[in-house]
Amino acid sequence: MVAKITLGTRGSELARAQTLLVEKAIRSVHPNVAIETKIIVTRGDNPKVVDLRAGWKGLFTAEIERALLAGEVDVAVHSAKDLPSEISMGAQIAAVLPRAPVNDVLISKQSGGLAALPCGATVATGSVRRQRQLLWNRADLKVVDLRGNVPTRLRKLAENEWDGILLARAGLERLGFSPKRTEINFEAGQFFVEVLPRQIFLPAGGQGIIALEIRTDDESTKALLESVSDRETLLCLHAEREFLRRLQGDCNFPVAVHATTRNGKMKLRAQVFEGESPAPRQAEVQGSCDERDALAAELLQRIRQT
Repeated sequence: MVAKITLGTRGSELARAQTLLVEKAIRSVHPNVAIETKIIVTRGDNPKVVDLRAGWKGLFTAEIERALLAGEVDVAVHSAKDLPSEISMGAQIAAVLPRAPVNDVLISKQSGGLAALPCGATVATGSVRRQRQLLWNRADLKVVDLRGNVPTRLRKLAENEWDGILLARAGLERLGFSPKRTEINFEAGQFFVEVLPRQIFLPAGGQGIIALEIRTDDESTKALLESVSDRETLLCLHAEREFLRRLQGDCNFPVAVHATTRNGKMKLRAQVFEGESPAPRQAEVQGSCDERDALAAELLQRIRQT
């Protein structure tokens, strides 16, 4: 039995909160295991990284993965949607916590949600997927770029002449903000919250999932983590990542994919935005959870046929 493990994570408030959830899950099953957390600065945490035209691949994960492979940490804690569709040789996703709500949310300065925003309103988001989905639904809006952790993004909304920003519901909830209410308070300001419909704002692959990456030869840590892993969430993550791998799309690509399971069956749906077309290619497939890789392949084929 493992006596001690070291978790590697980014230093943002959300990353720390997610790592605390991992620590709590492990302690609930293995109370005698000593757990240490090591904060690792990633390229995406560097404020000088402003030109992202080279892409997001590994922006928030590569340094943590390198520390894992070097033996500096035993478990790399990631937001699954930040992971490239193919991870480094010698590493594997061994476990995931139960998935949080996958919706995107609109945080705005006025009530009424997306439909109530005036013509020409400005909405900020750093996600190319959300940008395309937003303009597909409201072509009249002005969309601007947004970077930083969740508190920084909320602060930017307060400081700028923007009407709203788009965020992931999971991140808000893990930081103690409840989108179940229609309003949230942040510092001296008050904002309004709308949970956006998945029919239009289909989530990114892995959204809402905390992924635990280990070295492939670390059987003892793998056995420990399997006791806290959520099987259904892991099946969904594998299917979503397989679709992205086949598409060769990562988090800098305007693509959404979401899997759900029920009674051994899986439903897999995707949106892919291409070129100047405002509307995405969309498709959905269903089948056995045991055939998730085949479902991902079938989904991509249907997307290309639309």
